[in-house]
Amino acid sequence: MLKHHKYYVFLIGLYICLVASPARAQITSTQKTNLISYIEELEREFNIKFSYADEDLRPIQITVPDSNSLPEIIEDLRKNTLLNITKLDERYFAISKPNFVDICANVVDNFENSTIMNATVEVLGNSISQITDLEGKFYLKEVPRNANIAIKHLGFKTKYLTAEELTGNNPCKTILLSPNYQQLEEVVVYQFLTTGITKKPDASIELNTDKFGILPGLIEPDVLQTIQALPGIKSVDETVSDINVRGGTNDQNLVLWDGIKMYQSGHFFGLISAFNPYLIEKVNIIKNGTSVQYGDGVSSVINISTRNNITDSFIGGAGFNLLSGDVYGHLPLSEKVSVQFSGRRSTTDFINTPTYNRFFDKVFQDSEVKDNDNPSNDENIVRNEDFYFYDFTGKLLYDINENQKVRISLINTNNHLRYTEKTEDRTATSLLDQANLSFGGSLESIWNSKWSTHLNLYYTSYNLDSQNIPSESQQLFQSNQVLEKAVKLNTNYKLANGLNWLNGYQLNEVGITNFTQVSQPTYKSNIKGVILTHSLFSELDYESKNKKLIARGGLRLNYIKNLKTFKTFEKIILEPRLNINYALADGFKTELLGEFKSQTTNQIIDLEQNFLGIEKRRWILSDDDILPITKSKQISLGLNYDKNTLYVGIEGFYKKVDGISTATQGFQNQNQFSGEIGKYDVSGIEFLINKKTATYSTWFSYAYNTNNYTFENITPSKFPNNLDIKHTLTFAGTYTYKNFRMGLGANYHTGKPYTKPQEGNNSIIIDVFPNKINYEDPNSSRLPAYLRADASVIYNFKIGTGIKSSVGASVLNILNKKNILNTYYRIDDQNEIETVEQISLGITPNFSFRMSF
Repeated sequence: MLKHHKYYVFLIGLYICLVASPARAQITSTQKTNLISYIEELEREFNIKFSYADEDLRPIQITVPDSNSLPEIIEDLRKNTLLNITKLDERYFAISKPNFVDICANVVDNFENSTIMNATVEVLGNSISQITDLEGKFYLKEVPRNANIAIKHLGFKTKYLTAEELTGNNPCKTILLSPNYQQLEEVVVYQFLTTGITKKPDASIELNTDKFGILPGLIEPDVLQTIQALPGIKSVDETVSDINVRGGTNDQNLVLWDGIKMYQSGHFFGLISAFNPYLIEKVNIIKNGTSVQYGDGVSSVINISTRNNITDSFIGGAGFNLLSGDVYGHLPLSEKVSVQFSGRRSTTDFINTPTYNRFFDKVFQDSEVKDNDNPSNDENIVRNEDFYFYDFTGKLLYDINENQKVRISLINTNNHLRYTEKTEDRTATSLLDQANLSFGGSLESIWNSKWSTHLNLYYTSYNLDSQNIPSESQQLFQSNQVLEKAVKLNTNYKLANGLNWLNGYQLNEVGITNFTQVSQPTYKSNIKGVILTHSLFSELDYESKNKKLIARGGLRLNYIKNLKTFKTFEKIILEPRLNINYALADGFKTELLGEFKSQTTNQIIDLEQNFLGIEKRRWILSDDDILPITKSKQISLGLNYDKNTLYVGIEGFYKKVDGISTATQGFQNQNQFSGEIGKYDVSGIEFLINKKTATYSTWFSYAYNTNNYTFENITPSKFPNNLDIKHTLTFAGTYTYKNFRMGLGANYHTGKPYTKPQEGNNSIIIDVFPNKINYEDPNSSRLPAYLRADASVIYNFKIGTGIKSSVGASVLNILNKKNILNTYYRIDDQNEIETVEQISLGITPNFSFRMSF
């Protein structure tokens, strides 16, 4: 009987296992299963009951919770299904869908596979909306479950989804937006030359550093180097601090950083941009048809804007190249407050790299530093140059509410050089400091659906100081200081659909001081000036219903008063502006642009050895006598074709600039110190053809200019401008394959004018003291043609979760061609004419490594 009893017990146990094991196996399975099937098994297992609507649960698939505890299983189901599960009593539970859900997504461009920031996410039929952050993400709380979501961005087709499709945030869904190329309203030219450069409806060019691809010779998005790839913009001396737009001088460009006027734009005395590109959101370049809200800058406006939206996560990065290292970050402190920072510092004072050596040779070739650094000097002399540069930016972003936003920005840039010579019995020192410190704030307000305002205030200071202190003989001190304070209010009112009215007021106070002191013979000069400018402006912006016509026209009224000079003056200047864009047919559009502009600040060059011969320009104010207010008039007409992968554009222009001085134009001949007042007029044609696809972009550009001076008191009165470059050609291309990018291109232009001395015995005028060079007619000779080829490569990769990296290499002037940038003459100690040639960069390599997260 005992044996039989054990046998029965075994059979009963086996039966229980066979019956129970299927349900338990399903409960502990990690495979996906239907939710209704799973809760039916829970009912049998735990002797409970669930009440629910079949249509709510039928489509839901789940991963079976890894638990044997009913409370833990219920909690897991709540978390992963976002369902409301309510316990009615010990046995009965009710399941229902929540009325509100949290949604999130990453918005991505399905063409370039890049994130789309500033896309509008709108809950239809509701007031809930948001803009995607810098990573293309958005997160909305408590959205009605049955709501429809619209995701919109200029240049992309609107995407419609249901809120239920976007529920869950682990991970967030990825939403692909398709570019919209064919509709007439998409008048922006995408991938203009390279990704991140776009042409806007008002004919301005916008650079987006986040989406920047690659250009020949560039491995980082240096904004002032990048814009020189555009037709009509170049630098005849290969610097970013001397950019020439349609034949104008650099001081005729208005450079703004977060609405603050900048008086220093370059590091390494002009060879690289002073603006860290990695917190810059966009750069807008305007050559003509400027909005009336901008004063100054008779040649162009370069408007640099840093990132302006608060993010919900930290964004940052760091990197280095063969000249400097930098770090940047965007740190959210709360939903309403975040801070940005960036810092860059050169390695030039403790590491000599090939890049630094080439840059040093270029910058200091015609200076006291370079002149004294030659083998012919006494071998017992010990020389040392201590050179470095740095910049720092900071920004506070505070959203008071959805309609009120406060921004506070700060930028500080500096170049420092200390040069010493030591012998057994003497020490000579030369110092040069160049610094710009600026800060400003803005308040953006949306008062209703039609009316908005933007208030901007700033303070900016620029200092250029030089000291030349030998142990004996003459000592020289020089200083150039600029202080500017400004307030600006813009109001925008929507009169009707497609019709906006801009009005505003701007007040600028600019003070400039130029100080010079010489010990032997004793000489001291301290010239100060202050100009106050009140400006009123009004402008209408119209867009037709069919999007074919986009027009903007307005008037700016300037009241200018000189406060602190021997001769005070008051001026009233009217400046009309016009900008018309019309779509003629599919892919074809024409542009008519015109403007009157003026400026009261200029840079003069009166001595070749100013500031050690390195930084020869200094800022000065108009006084309506020695230097009048500079005024310009410009008109241009263009025709563009942009369809599929081909862009062709041609534009003709004429510009006239009055009120220039020989002191502001960089003359290096018999007219260098004459101070004559005159004008220049420039006419030309700019042509660009660009073939672009997802993997490559190639382009050819050509510009023809005729640029002439007119000075009534100079013989002859009309002669070529110092910046008269007749022909400019660029041929370049970029290629992208997966994570690899490369660029190769060549730039050519005809030589700039210069003035030779007379040949023979009449080359020096000896009956005056000091003796002078007897020159030929002004700018009657030309330098040889300029040719430079550049190349660059960048490879992107990941070194960890959430960390993007890149390495890049570039070579400037890969042919190592010796280009003469400028030629001038001077009389040496032996009373003979000495020829000075300024040579271009030699072959210059560079390398970079970057990380972002």
